[in-house]
Amino acid sequence: MHVTVIGTGYVGLVAGACLAETGNTVVCADVDTAKIEGLRRNEIPIYEPGLEPLVRRNQDEGRLNFTTDIASAIEHGQVIFIAVGTPPDEDGSADLQHVLDVADAIGRHMRGPKVIVTKSTVPVGTAGKVRAAIARHAKASFSVCSNPEFLKEGAAIEDFMKPDRVVLGVDDHEARTVLEALYSPFVRTGNPILFMDIPSAEVTKYAANAMLATRISFMNQVAAFCELVGADVTHVRQGIATDRRIGPAFLFPGPGYGGSCFPKDVQALIRTANERGMEFDILKAVERVNARQKRLLLEKLTRALGRPLTGKTVAVWGLAFKAETDDMRESPAIPLVEGLLELDATVRVHDPKAMGFAQTLFGDRVSYAQDPYDALPSADALVIVTEWLVYRNPDFERIRSLIRRPLIVDGRNLYEPERLRALGFEYLAVGRRTE
Repeated sequence: MHVTVIGTGYVGLVAGACLAETGNTVVCADVDTAKIEGLRRNEIPIYEPGLEPLVRRNQDEGRLNFTTDIASAIEHGQVIFIAVGTPPDEDGSADLQHVLDVADAIGRHMRGPKVIVTKSTVPVGTAGKVRAAIARHAKASFSVCSNPEFLKEGAAIEDFMKPDRVVLGVDDHEARTVLEALYSPFVRTGNPILFMDIPSAEVTKYAANAMLATRISFMNQVAAFCELVGADVTHVRQGIATDRRIGPAFLFPGPGYGGSCFPKDVQALIRTANERGMEFDILKAVERVNARQKRLLLEKLTRALGRPLTGKTVAVWGLAFKAETDDMRESPAIPLVEGLLELDATVRVHDPKAMGFAQTLFGDRVSYAQDPYDALPSADALVIVTEWLVYRNPDFERIRSLIRRPLIVDGRNLYEPERLRALGFEYLAVGRRTE
């Protein structure tokens, strides 16, 4: 099948590469000339495990092509995915400018029947706006469908190739048949393709992310309560995760959720509800909890070291919002580092993949360690923000010999309190008894 993907960000690039992997001829289009030229050289602008060899192989074998010629890309595709960004506007609503610009271009350049699929995360009602934008110019017939993505950064290839489910909002039989054929290679093990009306598909994406964000904020509140009453949130998590009605996913407390999806999708769902006269009270509480949680590590640290932090050096391990990505958007590391700098601390940071992004944020206000241990000499504390594997079983004796004060603030509960105490560390975690 001839497929076009417009937008080569995280979602578009993963979708294009994976659709090419199953034998389709895919053209990925973008207006960013530098990005397209880099992709033609197999230079991937994001870190995502497995993506680079997938792009390289499918380019080498002729199934995947990159272009800035939007008109020719539109002409190529029997199915056209719209996968451009929908950043949050000032009021929290999703900015649909790029989506509607693409829809307008499709209407102007299509020369035959097309199935148009919104892959971008868009609020309910967007498909109707896309349809209207295309119809202003289109001379040929077309269908508009909704196909929300459910990709986890760090596991996006696996999620696309072996999805839990494929959600497709369609309103005509022909589009359903085309998309069923396109996605059938990905669900051979029996996971479902869920066909539904378009508004339901659009809501499903937001509802899924809002539910996951809610679980995270709920467990962060439980962790705070555990600290008040002397309980251990690790045991509580195990106790509730084994209930089949609840399950284990997204029950790990930490420094708050971040990334490109949860914050903006929660905001957008609140805003969309408000526009229709509804107060989404639960999600407003989720946002408040998350904002407070992002201050937690700094608060724990300053309770131990005092304020201000003049003359103090703090090492920070982990800058990305989660492991296996270089994405620092809405990362808890940002308010932590900025707070440390405001309190006049000297800050040294390390992350396996996010150092380039960090330099654009922090410039020369912090020091960048190429190795985790390079951040430690004479530090007054080590703060763990991201759960990278390289941090999970470090050489504690080496840490103890390098650091000035043996204080570890563990935002991911990676270590066992008893072991750290036995090694002579002051250990502060999230929702755990550490004394």
